[in-house]
Amino acid sequence: MVQPMWDKGDELEKSEVKRFPSFIPVRVSPKVLITNQESSKELETSPNNEYSVEKENIKKVSSFCWSLTNFMEDGSKVLHAPPKDFVCPITTHIFHDPVTLETGQTYERKAIQEWIDRGNSTCPITRQDLHTTHLPRTNYVLKRLIASWQEQSSPAAVSPKSVITTDGTMITELRVAITELCTSEILREAEAGVLRIEGLWKEAKREVEIVRSMLSKPPVINGFVEILLTSLDTQVLRAAVVLLTELGSRDQGVVQALTRVDSDVERIVQLFKNGLVEAVVLLHLLEPSGLSLVEMDLVVYLLGLLASREDGGGVPETAALLLLSRIVRSYADENVVEIVRSIVSSRAIERIMIGLGGEEVEERVAAVSILLRCILEDGKCRNIIVEKVEIAPLLEVFLVVSDGERFEIVHFLSELVKLNRRSLNDKMLHVIKDEGTFSTMHTLVLYLQNASVDEAPIVAGLLLQLDLLDEPRKMSIYREEAMDTLISCLRNSESPIAQICAAETLLSLQGSFSYSGKSLSRALLLKRAGFDRTYKSFMRKDQRRHNISAPQPQHNMEDEGEWEKKVAFVVVSHEFGLVFEALAEGVKSSFKELQSVCFMIAAWLVYMLSILPDTGIRGAARVCLLHHFISIFKSDNNTEERALSMLGLNTFIRDPEGLQDLAGHMKDILKGLRELKKSSAMAFEMLKVFSKEHENSADLWNHKELSQQDCSINGEVLTLACFKGKIFSGHSDGTIKVWIGGEEEQLHLIQQVQEHTKAVTSLAVLHSSDKVYSGSLDRTVRVWTVTEEGIYCEQVEEMKDQINNLVVANSIACYIPQGGGGIKVDKL
Repeated sequence: MVQPMWDKGDELEKSEVKRFPSFIPVRVSPKVLITNQESSKELETSPNNEYSVEKENIKKVSSFCWSLTNFMEDGSKVLHAPPKDFVCPITTHIFHDPVTLETGQTYERKAIQEWIDRGNSTCPITRQDLHTTHLPRTNYVLKRLIASWQEQSSPAAVSPKSVITTDGTMITELRVAITELCTSEILREAEAGVLRIEGLWKEAKREVEIVRSMLSKPPVINGFVEILLTSLDTQVLRAAVVLLTELGSRDQGVVQALTRVDSDVERIVQLFKNGLVEAVVLLHLLEPSGLSLVEMDLVVYLLGLLASREDGGGVPETAALLLLSRIVRSYADENVVEIVRSIVSSRAIERIMIGLGGEEVEERVAAVSILLRCILEDGKCRNIIVEKVEIAPLLEVFLVVSDGERFEIVHFLSELVKLNRRSLNDKMLHVIKDEGTFSTMHTLVLYLQNASVDEAPIVAGLLLQLDLLDEPRKMSIYREEAMDTLISCLRNSESPIAQICAAETLLSLQGSFSYSGKSLSRALLLKRAGFDRTYKSFMRKDQRRHNISAPQPQHNMEDEGEWEKKVAFVVVSHEFGLVFEALAEGVKSSFKELQSVCFMIAAWLVYMLSILPDTGIRGAARVCLLHHFISIFKSDNNTEERALSMLGLNTFIRDPEGLQDLAGHMKDILKGLRELKKSSAMAFEMLKVFSKEHENSADLWNHKELSQQDCSINGEVLTLACFKGKIFSGHSDGTIKVWIGGEEEQLHLIQQVQEHTKAVTSLAVLHSSDKVYSGSLDRTVRVWTVTEEGIYCEQVEEMKDQINNLVVANSIACYIPQGGGGIKVDKL
């Protein structure tokens, strides 16, 4: 026995289906038309006679109905040429969607619509003026007769041997029921035929394909559609919708027949709106566009159906979910806001969440699509979703869905870990990592390797967070793959979308979010720079916006700090600070959005370097970003931007090398700090550091020129360093000179060595070991020990490139190779 596609729900009362307008074509048979023709001869006609148009219609239709009746009585005849009244006079093709104008002439809908759209307001044949350019409904009487003619005129239809060889009682009863549906002039008989067909469909076993082929014929489909237009019986309407759905799910030709005429779709929509919930399944089968669904004002009805079923419902609810997903996916961001608000404000969101665990893959993906759009448009709803979300079903279908659907799942999961509590984020990350049949991290890394450049940053961000649940100091292929992807995308100037996405992903790793999922990184950095008011103002606005009655509890601040340290350590340690080189490129980008996000990331990571153990990475960060921080601090009129720059500068002044690099800009920096000290405690502390630690240097910053030494004999002076009361100068001929201060404020040369064969471009001092390092264009780095008498070379390191701007920390040398193009890092 063939069962319907869904279990039958509560029967609707007839009163639930509203009566439809009387202008729907009345069901009629050929004999009735012929009788009407004979009786019409008694009417007197004139140009103004109100019966003239009706009489003309009857005459035209009855002429081919008489031929069809004769044919149906004698099946041996074959109609090779269609009757002229079956053919549109404009297109010269058989009608698909015939409409009869007030003049009595019938045309193909698209053809006459084009005629009217060109500015014509008359009938193409009679040239009579049309009182309205709004086309009437489809002429279903004519449409049904054409379908019957096409069926009977085909060679297969008139073959003496039927394709159906079964002589069972059921097939005979089905033929009778089909005849009642297609030819009876009495509506009740046609309705009875529909109910009989439904019963026979349910009873069909081995004959199911035979029954399907009989019911999928165009005349039968048109008969069902005509029943939808004319019947007021809820049971009959439900049966017709169920049968059309069952047939359409098995035969694409049925779907094409239903979608060929717009009014057929509109009638199905109206039935759904009037309470026939089964109609939504048939509507889903027809695959209407998301735009057309909105134009038909279906969103409210779809949400109403989803919200009314607390147990999750059945196939109608699933169909409603799929249609809603079609709407959400087809709309641009600016047009979907109102739809998303309707979803969030209704109870439907709970039913949509049930769809995440649906039996069908399509249902789970549709639920993800809707929920993701809801989160992106109204971030606070993620807190509702997290409470009841089921992750395992999504992970189970991850390998069987398309790439686009995989990205939606990953994007959805990444949004679920942007909560305003670190403990909740960690809990959700553990759920994502541990649930599912397969290893989530292994699945993600395989997907990451094939993801598009615009999608890769979000995948990498989620993978990195899952990996950081373990000890970050241990090596991990997942971590390396994720970091390589993020930095590669950040530096990919050919794809600005990927750059922005990578930058935003890196910033979100900081881990602080508002109730609506917005990043708190900027507000938190300003707080650390001493601008508490900005942070407090942001938090108050967020609380008012989302009706949060009390401030967020502070008991989890320690956990948030530990997460931030863990993330920052992994990011800055990758390839010895390679991220700073990428950020330096980003802050110089022509895209202001990318500039802004990269600047915030740089301020955050450089600030974290002041907290993390010094592994020599500060030097790499200083080489890449110091000049940009100085430029912003000196020239930007935006107080917040200057405060973020100050946050980075505060880290660099902790090292003597940083103070040395700042010396040439000290006057402007001190001026800026004095301007900010009233608002920022950090600015006040930095002023104290400069005045306490560098009093002698402060005098030099305001001095006048005392003396000048001529060193032209050894070429241009390319670099200077100061250590233990001695001044070291590097020259273009490879010479290094050692100077000390003498009487009358003059410099005295105490030593001159020339062990480099080419220009000395850099001198770096390592205070912890009393050593000076020299870098040269001869591709060597020499290590010098400083004594009272001068310096002597104790070690020579061969490099692959010519050296500029050498920085040394511990046993690591960082320099810019000749010609630029990057930063080289070598172990000494």
